[in-house]
Amino acid sequence: MTATTVLFYVFAAILVFAALRVVTARNPVHAALWLVLAFFTAAAHWLMLRAEFLAIVLVLVYVGAVMVLFLFVVMMLDVNFDVLRKEFRSYLPVGTAVGVLVVVEMALVLLSNRLQGVVGGGTAVVPGGSNTRALGGLLYTDYVYPFEIAAVILLVAIIAAIALTHRERRTSRHQDPGTQVKVRAKDRLRVLSMPPEKKES
Repeated sequence: MTATTVLFYVFAAILVFAALRVVTARNPVHAALWLVLAFFTAAAHWLMLRAEFLAIVLVLVYVGAVMVLFLFVVMMLDVNFDVLRKEFRSYLPVGTAVGVLVVVEMALVLLSNRLQGVVGGGTAVVPGGSNTRALGGLLYTDYVYPFEIAAVILLVAIIAAIALTHRERRTSRHQDPGTQVKVRAKDRLRVLSMPPEKKES
């Protein structure tokens, strides 16, 4: 068994365990941390396959989106921040474990080339050098039609979401800019002529 195979099974076990903890953890903070670990472990798998572009996209897009998702969860659940500050130390073990595992995984992936020279084995090599160039060539040549169909489907989904969100409602209050522009000063301002009142002494 080569070093690459050992790393693959180790990362696969961590990924499956992290995914299970995401759906079984009752605390949303813990679930988000386990999800971050799952994404980093999947990125480690991509790095082992020499798919650097997919790995960095996974980290930047999904891990960054997890933070936004976590903020939405906090806002929707109306979490009491005073209680979170009191229980901050209870999150340290999970956060520390996730951070240590991420650092160890990245170190193992970066050192895997040296381990291969000693133990043997290898990873997939992309012809032509750049993985990003090979991926772009496949997307815009062999898979250009599925790529365009997916783009159209996403565009239709965005338009449908906007249409459902901004549909007319009888109870909604809104301003008409056209009517506001046509308003004249005399329509809004009325000058009254009132006789002065004398104060009786």
